[in-house]
Amino acid sequence: MITNTTATTTSPHKPLSAHFTQGLLAHVIRYQRCRACTHAQTLARYACQRCGAEQLVWHDASGLATVRAKTVVSRAPSDDFRALAPYTLVIVELDEGPRLMGHADADVQIGQRVNAGFFEHQGRVLLRFEPIS
Repeated sequence: MITNTTATTTSPHKPLSAHFTQGLLAHVIRYQRCRACTHAQTLARYACQRCGAEQLVWHDASGLATVRAKTVVSRAPSDDFRALAPYTLVIVELDEGPRLMGHADADVQIGQRVNAGFFEHQGRVLLRFEPIS
């Protein structure tokens, strides 16, 4: 479900990732879609990673996804995440097409359908994917 579309614009005072990070604060996953080839991507970019066109539009994702990869992080990469270890990270494919990484329950399985949730850790809003019953 697309609930919002805005052209990709940046200014010296607004980082390229601002649409994505503001979405997380609002508990919404945002992604870019290319007007030229319709490719969807989650990492904020100035141009489409498939065709190179600079005609990108931001959309809100439904939050529904399928788990494509899973790993357990036993040794946190920084002190900020040490309190969470061990934790499970997954790469999911959103129903809208793009893939992204987030936290998940340890028992989540590759191929399983999940829904995005959000949690705060040390002042950051992070993604957590929960299995769909």
